[in-house]
Amino acid sequence: MGRVALVTGGSRGIGEAISKKLQAEGYTVAATYAGNDEAAAKFTEETGIKTYKWNVGDYESSAAGIAKVEEELGPIEVVVANAGITRDAPFHKMTPQQWQEVIDTNLTGVFNTVHPIWPGMRERKFGRVVVISSINGQKGQFAQVNYAATKAGDLGIIKSLAQEGARAGITANAVCPGYIGTEMVRAIPEKVLNEAIIPQIPVGRLGEPEEIARCVAFLVSDDAGFISGSTISANGAQFFV
Repeated sequence: MGRVALVTGGSRGIGEAISKKLQAEGYTVAATYAGNDEAAAKFTEETGIKTYKWNVGDYESSAAGIAKVEEELGPIEVVVANAGITRDAPFHKMTPQQWQEVIDTNLTGVFNTVHPIWPGMRERKFGRVVVISSINGQKGQFAQVNYAATKAGDLGIIKSLAQEGARAGITANAVCPGYIGTEMVRAIPEKVLNEAIIPQIPVGRLGEPEEIARCVAFLVSDDAGFISGSTISANGAQFFV
């Protein structure tokens, strides 16, 4: 049995690809999900990867879920904070609820996921933390003040954790995907994809979830032990100022 890796939001989309890649690399993977029991059951049936249901926006639920994972699988040495939601609206129309829901999941959810695991990593003198941020946390995006704020905040988290974890053998890094061909993105009308989104991407295509998963697999490997506080921008050459 390899190192135990926890992937939040790990049964669908980019998280699914990360879970599968880490399993293929020899990790014992636990994947969390928030609400789609049917999709989670299908994922476990197909992959053999255990799934656990909790709301990352709630600290007590996260701590209890993490304790259960460690009881069943062993100490968590790798954590990939991937779970995220959107509640898009132009700022003048954004409601406090839309703001708070995204903050709770995408930003506070990272704290709730990493914080209960951190003491064990410090004690064992080893850990790998990866947060899945976004290109929109680097450049902003129309109608995503809430989402962009959380994803920018995630970068601050990993830079700070990298400094705190350095002497304890813990690395903390981020991956910022651009437009990735997940089920959600491919549900966008083809005309919008072809005329408004893909032309912004210099390589001329959407990224694939597996391409993000390979970035994560490298960052959590022993080969990446000197890389910490860094961000991999996997966006097909979408440069910005």
